[in-house]
Amino acid sequence: MAEQQQDSSNPPLQGHLALITGATGGIGSCISHLLASLGSSLALHYNSDEQTASALQTSLQSKYARQFGSEFKAYQADMARYDDVRHMHQDITSTQGAPTILINNAGSTGGHSGVQSVGEVSIEAFERTWRINCGSAYLLTQLCVPAMEEKGWGIVIFVSSVAGITGGIIGPHYASAKSALHGMVHWLANAYAKKGITVNGIAPALIEQTKMLPGSNEELSKSMYCLLTIPIGRLGTPDEIAETMLWMIKTGYVTNKVIAVDGGMFPQ
Repeated sequence: MAEQQQDSSNPPLQGHLALITGATGGIGSCISHLLASLGSSLALHYNSDEQTASALQTSLQSKYARQFGSEFKAYQADMARYDDVRHMHQDITSTQGAPTILINNAGSTGGHSGVQSVGEVSIEAFERTWRINCGSAYLLTQLCVPAMEEKGWGIVIFVSSVAGITGGIIGPHYASAKSALHGMVHWLANAYAKKGITVNGIAPALIEQTKMLPGSNEELSKSMYCLLTIPIGRLGTPDEIAETMLWMIKTGYVTNKVIAVDGGMFPQ
């Protein structure tokens, strides 16, 4: 788990509220700890794993609440249901205030992976996967940006996938939803750069301790596929994705970028 030692007298994100979707996953949990270590309060979204969300909230509370006066709360929402997303945002703003940092991290393969034929994914499954990976991220951004504009400062990060660049190995439903995020990053970044809001994306590939990989992480990390496909010769870690997000958050001159974090598989 990624954690940092900071000067408690001057935490750079104290007073800010970060909304992290998919906070109970490997990447979401790591970025939660990193942002909390910088003094940020957190709104932690989860879909169904209430037990893990509660444990994450408790862990953050014990480590950072007294040190920074931060607040950590978990909120449930099905990201395939837009009404759930609206209600979650309303609950967050009424309970903790308006987020100034939005990490659109929630994602899903829709139960289909390793798709070989376009006929394998129904239009219903396609649309549901798109809502989870892209539509709800757009809706949350739409809901959060006005408060960022008012404050003259904000950060939006979309967690995409290398599948959005290359097509990947999961399927057309997932690849198309992730590639749509890239276009959204570019439009939003251009529209809001002069209003103090930076917008970026991260496109990870083959990250261990996530639910996006076929088979077990241990089997894949030792396989010839991993050794031959990834120049670095290993899977990436959630901590490495979280650290890339942190760079984007702390560096105000970075916007309109989609950064592939993939062990060197695909030069950009």
